[in-house]
Amino acid sequence: MQAEEHERFLVRAIELAEENVRSGRGGPFAALVVRDGRILAEGMNLVTSTNDPTAHAEIVAIRRACQLLHHFQLTGCVLYSSCEPCPMCTGAIYWARPAAVYYAASAEDAAAAGFDDRLIRDELLLAPPQRRIPMVQMLRERALDAFRLWQQSPAKVPY
Repeated sequence: MQAEEHERFLVRAIELAEENVRSGRGGPFAALVVRDGRILAEGMNLVTSTNDPTAHAEIVAIRRACQLLHHFQLTGCVLYSSCEPCPMCTGAIYWARPAAVYYAASAEDAAAAGFDDRLIRDELLLAPPQRRIPMVQMLRERALDAFRLWQQSPAKVPY
């Protein structure tokens, strides 16, 4: 794909982000999933309008594209985002496995506008018990039974 085509898709993502703000549906973020030069899915930030903290633009676009493709991975797809993906979206992107991600604004630009995810990025570097929201492990041995069952299941779908 040529640079002009990447720019065209990023401009579309930016326009969707602006439209999202004007409509009052959510924050200034939008994303597209593209395959073979065609937009498969678009997503806008819907966190406040749906009361769903996971409804970030990238997550919405990934969910829609995966439903359309009837697959949980975005093989051969490219994700375009109006802004650098946050830690949650980055995790979802890695699970979805697109070929590449192109983004416009940086995490620093988002922070300057009031969307600072630095705390989350910093927290992920800490051991779970040291985080602001402590994460306490319990019943590990019991939980391993589910993994053993999955490993033995002839119906498992590896990912």
